[in-house]
Amino acid sequence: MSRYAVKTRADSPELRKAAMAIEQAAWGALGFLNFTRAHFLHYQELLEEHADCQLVLVDELTGYPVAVGNCVPLTCDFNNLPPEGWDWIVETAANDRARPRNALGALAISVPGIHRSKGLARRMIDEFQALAVRKSLDGVIAPVRPSAKHQHPFISIDEYVSWTDDKGRLFDPWLRSHAAAGGRIIKPASRSMVVEEPVGFWEMWTGRPFEQSGDYPVDGALVPVSIDLDRGVGRYVEPNVWFAYAA
Repeated sequence: MSRYAVKTRADSPELRKAAMAIEQAAWGALGFLNFTRAHFLHYQELLEEHADCQLVLVDELTGYPVAVGNCVPLTCDFNNLPPEGWDWIVETAANDRARPRNALGALAISVPGIHRSKGLARRMIDEFQALAVRKSLDGVIAPVRPSAKHQHPFISIDEYVSWTDDKGRLFDPWLRSHAAAGGRIIKPASRSMVVEEPVGFWEMWTGRPFEQSGDYPVDGALVPVSIDLDRGVGRYVEPNVWFAYAA
């Protein structure tokens, strides 16, 4: 990994611009997640406010970033995390600035497809922990998005987390990576990200009409979207899994 250097958005306008491009490339297919209330109101503001916590992994051979890790400082009880996850981290970091910070809340690791399977995402997990040490914080909390859960949208997160592979390890590859990096599962974050938008929004996103109320799978979504035609809205409540890392 010596070929890669860790920098931050605070280092230069060029890195900030490149980091935004990396995130867009990595998450574009899941753009509906940008419409949680917390994301819409606070996310970009927090990235700017805490630019020194927005890590950028640069390939020193090309000079261009290959991975981005976003996190923010906040106050939390490592053993008493709420059912809300990603949205809660963003709202807490944005609205509770007066309290002393004791942790980093990890929000995303973005690696474009061309650079995946090189260990870069795992490197970013390690860098979150190193940043917490440098800032004299107690550790890192992360609402981890299971990478294979979208293939099992009708399975509850509680059941999914209990699955193991033939070696007795966590079934999900991304959960397994966090565990291998020293993360401790706290519990599922059953309401980590909530998107409630008009039915027309979901029809535009999925490219299909919804002619009756019900639960519908959506490409990339971890659980179905609940369409309520009487209210004219579709509600998506994404579950993640809380991990904690001691610094």
